[in-house]
Amino acid sequence: MKKKYRKSLFYCLVSLTIAISIVVTNLQVSQAIPWGELIFRGIQFIQISNLSEKQEVEIGKRIREGLLSQGKIRLYQDPELAAYVAEIGGRLAKVSKRPNLPYSFEVVDDSQINAFATMGGFVYLNTGLIAAADNEAQLASVIAHEIGHIVARHSQKKLQQQAITQGLLTAAGLEQSKLVQLGVTLAVSLPYSRKDEMEADSLGLEMLQAAGYAPGAMVDFMNKLAQRSKNNFPSWLSTHPAAVERAKALQQKIPSHLAYQGDGLDENYYRYRTRSLRPR
Repeated sequence: MKKKYRKSLFYCLVSLTIAISIVVTNLQVSQAIPWGELIFRGIQFIQISNLSEKQEVEIGKRIREGLLSQGKIRLYQDPELAAYVAEIGGRLAKVSKRPNLPYSFEVVDDSQINAFATMGGFVYLNTGLIAAADNEAQLASVIAHEIGHIVARHSQKKLQQQAITQGLLTAAGLEQSKLVQLGVTLAVSLPYSRKDEMEADSLGLEMLQAAGYAPGAMVDFMNKLAQRSKNNFPSWLSTHPAAVERAKALQQKIPSHLAYQGDGLDENYYRYRTRSLRPR
């Protein structure tokens, strides 16, 4: 009986070992399946904290599609203004710490003073913000700030936190369709943390200077908007907290004799390039 019992126990252990090896092997195979093949199958789970650059750009494209199809944004139809904004953005992106992303800079038809960015290099600027700037350097400072969020991958961090809060994450990650919809919602509704804003400011200032713009314009624009009355408080600052504090922190990083050394301070030129936004 003991011999028979030991034999049965031996077979059970062997079976269990084989079963475990099969599970482990299958897990390894599933993890090795190419990303494109998973999309082809129709269901894909994404590990937000470990996105490849290709995945980041693809999700950014799908978030853009969602923003447009759901009416969250409407693009401003002026090819000349779009080209001007893209020109400024491209100049800044080249000197960023992620210059190889296929950046996109688009003008949103909205009078509110606001701007935002999503993963993959997508930057959106409201017509209200463009009109509020006094010169190209001020507009460039906002674009640089938004590129800073992309460089630091703040969108991924925000998505991860919200997915956890809403209980959407599984062991496999977050289903792509849910991730995209969450990205659409967060892009226009949830502000970044103060720490993330300060980091984007620092990165933006570095880009502004490296691109040859006058760095003092970044402080000027922030102070200008912060002085507006509470009843007309700009969206760009209400979703970017502690503007006065941030302006002071930036000013401390700029030597006074260099604040207005650089490009982008010609107000007449800026008014001409953004003339479609001015009253006729």
